[in-house]
This record gives sequence, C-alpha cells and structure tokens, in this order.
Amino acid sequence: MSENEEREIIPPDLYEQELKTDLDDDTPDKPKGMALHTKILIGLVVGVAGGLLVNFTLGGEDPRITSAVENFTRPIGQLFLNLLLMIVVPLVFSSLVVGVAGIGDIRKLGRIGAKSFAYSLVISAISVAIGLTIANTLRPGDRMDADTKAKLEQKYSSDAGKTVESAKKAEEAAKDTALMSVVKTIVPKNVFNSIAGENPNMLHIMFFALIVGVAITLLPAPVSEPFVRFMEATFEITSKIIDIIMKFAPYAVACLLFNNISIFGLDLLYSLGWFVFAVLLGLGIHFFGVYSLSVYFLSKLNPLDFFKRVRTVILTAFSTSSSNATLPTALRVSEENLGVPKDINSFVLTVGATANQNGTALYEGITVLFIAQLAGVDLTFAQQLMVVYLAILGGIGTAGVPSGSIPFIIGILAMIGIDPALIAIILGVDRLLDMCRTTLNVVGDITAATFVARSEGYELLKVPENVEIG
Repeated sequence: MSENEEREIIPPDLYEQELKTDLDDDTPDKPKGMALHTKILIGLVVGVAGGLLVNFTLGGEDPRITSAVENFTRPIGQLFLNLLLMIVVPLVFSSLVVGVAGIGDIRKLGRIGAKSFAYSLVISAISVAIGLTIANTLRPGDRMDADTKAKLEQKYSSDAGKTVESAKKAEEAAKDTALMSVVKTIVPKNVFNSIAGENPNMLHIMFFALIVGVAITLLPAPVSEPFVRFMEATFEITSKIIDIIMKFAPYAVACLLFNNISIFGLDLLYSLGWFVFAVLLGLGIHFFGVYSLSVYFLSKLNPLDFFKRVRTVILTAFSTSSSNATLPTALRVSEENLGVPKDINSFVLTVGATANQNGTALYEGITVLFIAQLAGVDLTFAQQLMVVYLAILGGIGTAGVPSGSIPFIIGILAMIGIDPALIAIILGVDRLLDMCRTTLNVVGDITAATFVARSEGYELLKVPENVEIG
C-alpha cells in the first residue's frame, strides 16, 4: 500500500480507539447542567407563549408590539442570524474541501471509491426528490389564513427580483441556451466576486470547493497536506464557532418566535406543524422505503434483519444527533453484525460521516421550499433543481454535528433572496428533526458499506459466534 493510501485509509479498530480516546478527552469540557436542546425548547415555549399572549390581548398590529419588536427582540434575533451568516462561507467551503479530499487518491482507490461516490450521489438525489415532492404536494408553508399569509409575504418576501440588476440578469439568461445557462449558473468567473457581497453565491462557492477537493486527491500527499491541514483547522474552528453561537440560540429563538407569533398568531404554528409532518414523512419514506429496497436488491439482505442488526447504531444516532459521534459504534456494528470487511468500513463509513448525509439533504430541500412558501416566493422548476444541486452538495458540505445544517440553509435563503429571519420558525423543532435525520444519515452510510462489500464479492452476515447482535 502506498504512503498516500496509508494516510487516507485508517484501520477501523485503530480509528475507533483514537476517536473514543478523543471523545473521552473532551468529556471534562462538556457543559454541565441543562442540555442545549432543552434550553432551546424552553426558548421556543417562552417565545410562542409570549407571542400568543400579546397577539390575543393586544392584536397583531398594536403599536406597542411594533415598538417592542423593533427596539428589543428583533435586534437580538438579527444578531444571532448575522453571527450564523458570518461563518457560512468558511464552514461550507472548508467542510466540502475536507469531505472530498478525504476520499483519498481517486486513481488508487479505484472501484471502492467510485462505487461509494455513485451510490451516495444517487441515494442523495432520491432523498432530495422525495423531499421536494412532499413539499410541493403538501405545501406546508401555504396552510394558513389568506390575510395572515399576505402579511407574512409583505414582511419577508424579497424585492430582489424587482431590481434593475435582477431584471438585466433575467433578460440575459433568457437569451442563453439551456446548457449555457447551466454553465453560467454553476461555474464562477471569479470566485472572489461570488464570495463578496451581502448574499454570497453558494452555487459558485460549492463548485469551486468541489474542484479544489478533487485536485487535492490527485496530488501527492506531501504537496497537499499543508493545505488540507489548514482546511481541517478551518473546519474545526468554524464548527466550534457554531457551538459558541448556538449557546445564544435559546434567547434568539424566544425573541425571533415572539416577533412572528405576536403578529401572525396561531396560523404560523399550524403551518409549522405541517412542516414537521412533511419532514417526518419524507424521512420515513426514505428510511423504510428507499433503504429497504437498497438493502434487499443491492446488498441482498433481508431489510428486517438488517434493521435489527443495526438497532444500536440507530439508537446512538438518534440520541446524539451527530454522525461523527456515532462513527465508532457504526464501525463496530457494521463489521461485527453485518460482516462488512474492515478495509471497506474504514473508507465508506469514515468518509460517509461527513460526505454522505441523505437525511440532511432531504431536510434542507423541504426546509428551503417551506420557508419560500411562507415568504410567498414561488420557486420555479429551474430554481428547485438548483436547490437539489445545493442540497446534494450540502450533504457533503454540512458539518456532522448537531444543527450543522442551519448555517447552510441560511446561506441558501440569503442567496435566493428570502429573509433569513424566517429560519427562526423552524429552530424550535430543529432538534427533534435533527435526531431523526441524523439516524437516516448514519444508516445510509451502513447501507452504502453493505452495497460496496456485496458488489466486491464479500459474503455478508458472517458473524462470529461469540458476538451478540444488538
């Protein structure tokens, strides 16, 4: 095995031991007391209760409400949003570069790398398609009173499409062929121009990060290692910044929800309930439908037996809401309970913890459409295809930690001209949905590992007699 391959492919038992040590070392630094998601839930309750109380007693258009929102709660909420927007570009760029670079030398990984990439791409595309279909069918963002809907659209819909600059761009795009339009939309002329400005072009940034990541895999390790380490450090730093910002989330959620509920009342909560239902429905269809079909037809396993054997992974992913934290358990269970070889495990699962996040892709697709519907922005088919592209790449460029997809969604909203403040509506329920989509992400990695192992001719489910399944 070459030096480059030794750097990229880590024996799973060693990796698991090192990762467990790292997690143990971090234990003393973990915050004590009430969990963050509990605090956010309390913030949700306070914001909703306060908003409903004010809405019922004073009415949504009372000047005292407007004064309180504009002078107190709105600045606090906007501070939280600006902090998240601040780190979107470095987070997405570094995580996408690290995710693609983690594949290793594409020329040497050969079949395993190609099969893993193709499987992840197809399954992620299916997950986003499911999400967009459900969002377009149920239209959770439209399920509110017409008057409330009109007020919400007036407050949050963007006028960006009415500007002279947007009109010129639309006129130029109309003159282009379909292929030329795709090229101009995805490939940047100057990536620094795409980064600059109030609303960075996420399509351009992610495409550039993808190209940089691929180039890294084609270079010798001594040449690319310094830059990869810099990107890894950038990713870790931005992830830590998310942790710091999210400590402020309970107060921001309370303020942001108060802003909206005090004005729009129960109609907004009703629409939010439909959003939660839409996400859970999409995740359920993908988990029990797509994964079962994949396991049955591609991995040649009984789906019921498969889910029984990985139930420990499912419970771990659901409780931690982190693909990275679940990785040691996934490595052990995949090898001991399913018989996936170590060399395939070490590649597919370790890379998949960052780069194969089907549940996140589905969630991001539904969330963007839901918030667009709330804002009265009717996304065209071409714009929805762009959301598909962004969500698939977002599965690679999203941190494998709790709430890692929130900055990415905010970046997409800003890019398509929707006020990111609407993200507050889903923040209160994000933790529950995060637990569910993380479970989908991790199980998706294991289905990929079983597919690759079966396609390489390995016989699965050969479990040692002394290993207990669970």
